[in-house]
Amino acid sequence: MFDKYMNIDSVTTIRGRALVHFGFGAIEKMADIAKELKDKGITRILVVSTPTAYKVSGAWTPVEKALSAAGIQWSLYDRVTPNPETVAIDEATQQGRAFGAQAVLGIGGGSPIDTAKSVAILLEYPDKTGAELFEWKFTPERALPIIAINLTHGTGSEGNRVAVASVSGKKYKPAIACECLYPTWSIDDPDLMMSLPPKQILYTSIDALNHVVEAATSTITNPLAITLAREVVALVAEYLPVAMANPQDRIARYHLAYAALLGGMSFDNGFLHYTHALEHPLSGARPEITHGLGLAILLPAVLENIYPARAEVLADILAPIAPNLKPEAADARKAAHAVEQWLFDQGATSKLTDENFTQNDLEELTELVFATPSLSVLLSVAPTEATRDTVRDIYRKSLQRLA
Repeated sequence: MFDKYMNIDSVTTIRGRALVHFGFGAIEKMADIAKELKDKGITRILVVSTPTAYKVSGAWTPVEKALSAAGIQWSLYDRVTPNPETVAIDEATQQGRAFGAQAVLGIGGGSPIDTAKSVAILLEYPDKTGAELFEWKFTPERALPIIAINLTHGTGSEGNRVAVASVSGKKYKPAIACECLYPTWSIDDPDLMMSLPPKQILYTSIDALNHVVEAATSTITNPLAITLAREVVALVAEYLPVAMANPQDRIARYHLAYAALLGGMSFDNGFLHYTHALEHPLSGARPEITHGLGLAILLPAVLENIYPARAEVLADILAPIAPNLKPEAADARKAAHAVEQWLFDQGATSKLTDENFTQNDLEELTELVFATPSLSVLLSVAPTEATRDTVRDIYRKSLQRLA
């Protein structure tokens, strides 16, 4: 299926470094983690979260108990927002430095975990700022130990070396990928995700889906990324409708959490390209736009563009949501329409015009794709030539449902 895209004479790096405690009740592993921290001489940690997530989810009681039992002191930074900005990263870093933090614990979805990862770097680089980190002004090689307690089933950040943040004062929303960003310990406990509202169930799962569609079709993909992609699409296709119909279905939530973790590992191996490169300017310019919503808007037009270049892979991995696709370029439009209909069936019915973007915004969005640090790296591994015309055309086709 993917053999024609693999150069067997090239060496690829298979990544999978994070230690993840997974499953209902995994939060109880925090006691073991706290003991390991204490054994390593770590007695002061910075906890990073949103104003409510760490409590509403039920994560904080066992975390507080575990830290107290191990004699570990903590300082809580709970002002992370969706689409976090570098000014918040700097603020959390200052708090951690004043406290003398020796490790950083992120509790939440991608925003708190990515903020925690970034702070863990900056605490090792006292002369650097969040803006310098995300504008790629330096290449970090070290970070404090990172613990990630994940509360959503989309980001995959608990299992990879990636972090995302918006640069304050600009419309840039870059990504960084560093070996030092792998969490030392992570927890994926679906019990902590049960309070997610339906829209977050939907859009975080769509994030996981996009991760693997891109990872499996990049020019630097590897067999593991594609193998994981096949499983993630199958799991999301089967269990997202179940979870949307009954958010308390524990089996569905377990498998969506697993799909998201695999999705994070898939793009850790195969990386990302168009959909994420083009979404970041959307939520970078308008932080109120949910990341997964932006991805849902863009995915059909992206598929129409890339299908001819990766028809065999996409026909295979998309089969659970777009059956009977032929592994031929001629089925590009059919694939795009099928996935768009599937997204609408799940409740992701917005297009760019519904989010108040117009034809007049396309030039600015296109410019942001090419001006934002790191996004050119994503475009460089897209399976088709990522010209300005290509990017503009994807945005244009995403204004409304595909014709």
